[in-house]
Amino acid sequence: MTSTLPTVAGIPVDFILFAITLAGVALFHHHTLRVAVTGLIVITTYKLLFSDFAGVAGAPGLISHLRHEWVTVANLFGLLLGFALLSKHFEESHLPAILPRFLPDDWKGGFVMLILVFVLSSFLDNIAAAMIGGTMAATLFKGRLHIGFLAAIVAASNAGGAGSVVGDTTTTMMWIAGVPPLQVFDAYVAAVPALIFFSVIAARQQHALQPITKDASSGVTVEWARLTIVAVILLAAIGTNVYFNLRQPEVLNHLPVIGLSVWVAILVTAPWRKPDWSLLPHATGGAVFLLSLVLCASMMPVERLPLASWQTALGLGFVSAVFDNIPLTALALHQGGYDWGFLAYAVGFGGSMIWFGSSAGVALSNMFSEARSVGAWVKGGWHVAVGYVLGFAIMLFTLGWHPDAPRKAVQRPTLHATLAVR
Repeated sequence: MTSTLPTVAGIPVDFILFAITLAGVALFHHHTLRVAVTGLIVITTYKLLFSDFAGVAGAPGLISHLRHEWVTVANLFGLLLGFALLSKHFEESHLPAILPRFLPDDWKGGFVMLILVFVLSSFLDNIAAAMIGGTMAATLFKGRLHIGFLAAIVAASNAGGAGSVVGDTTTTMMWIAGVPPLQVFDAYVAAVPALIFFSVIAARQQHALQPITKDASSGVTVEWARLTIVAVILLAAIGTNVYFNLRQPEVLNHLPVIGLSVWVAILVTAPWRKPDWSLLPHATGGAVFLLSLVLCASMMPVERLPLASWQTALGLGFVSAVFDNIPLTALALHQGGYDWGFLAYAVGFGGSMIWFGSSAGVALSNMFSEARSVGAWVKGGWHVAVGYVLGFAIMLFTLGWHPDAPRKAVQRPTLHATLAVR
């Protein structure tokens, strides 16, 4: 347990090392990959020599931990690379170029675009929704995007999945553990007002920096072949996820079938329209960065949580901005005593407050390197954090806190390995 681990001023050294890594990412955002990999090496070495991995010391503990996490890592790696190619297919379908024909000309165009990202994410993967949103925005605003608007794209993608059991890994975990989908759906009571709040402000920020393109390029038509490929890739991921959740959920804990399904769809459709393979080196660097932080977070001693309450749920949203929300959700499910709609909103949306707090944020930062600054993200995207608290307050006062029974049994203790998408 955390009480037996080496501490400094009562804080486990593991957390201190991770905090230093995160500070390095924040301060040296042009060298984030090196900082993250170095942090992973230092934390792993420390735990091998002086600490343990969930109670198992030394190399056996590390091996056991990696066996437990490899599905998460493999799925996320496959999705990040696969959706980089998907995003390019979507861009080359020319659909983003004709969107100005249907969106309002002023700041409301950006507002409507964020709503679309929210809706997409309710049934698609958060990473895909964020990258599609980034692709649309780059076209609509000629590549000049405000950091606050980038933060809003990530927040919209995370908020959209918060109330859907197929829209986010954490909500899927709850569903498998026996939480009724309608309880998770309650999260939209918070997510919708939060979306409206930050979207209005972000859209105005973007309009002040770069107004939306008023007219679509003349002669542009949709390339339906590439748009069909986008649909095939997304349906492969969604269909695989739903099938195994309903029929063979144990497979999700042992094989990275979600990431594999995306790559099968990419390779099968490649003869029809060739993917832009040149994107992979850059996407690989971003994926390695994210996976380094995910592995660092997975090694933190978060075996204990405070007693379940609405205050704890609110706090977990902020914790989720720097710690992996997958193990946090698994611990909360094991502990029980939560109102699952509140927890779904908190852990699903909370990571939006910092750019590396969710997979969607990291994926979008691969497209827009200027987003890799914690200071700029927090300053420009302040409305995301305020929207999170506002949405939580509205949900609390309208629905009230109705916790489940404490110590709720989890059907499968390794649920956090289902799919590492936040």
